[in-house]
Amino acid sequence: MTAIESPCILVCSIDMKTGYCFGCGRTRDEIGAWLTMTPEIRREIMAELPARLATVERRPRRETRRARMARERGSVG
Repeated sequence: MTAIESPCILVCSIDMKTGYCFGCGRTRDEIGAWLTMTPEIRREIMAELPARLATVERRPRRETRRARMARERGSVG
């Protein structure tokens, strides 16, 4: 099986103003359909993500999964 490239960084919180994920810049629909998209469509979307992320004005208020996982890893050792 081939790995599918994904821009996900485990932030997974949607900006209500833009409709983009704070972490990766995809929309809910794109995230949901990601595995069924062709590699070409995924690459087209990924090319748009930096510009999308520049339009996100605020950061999520809650702790992200990535931050929580890093915090938990730090407290384990």
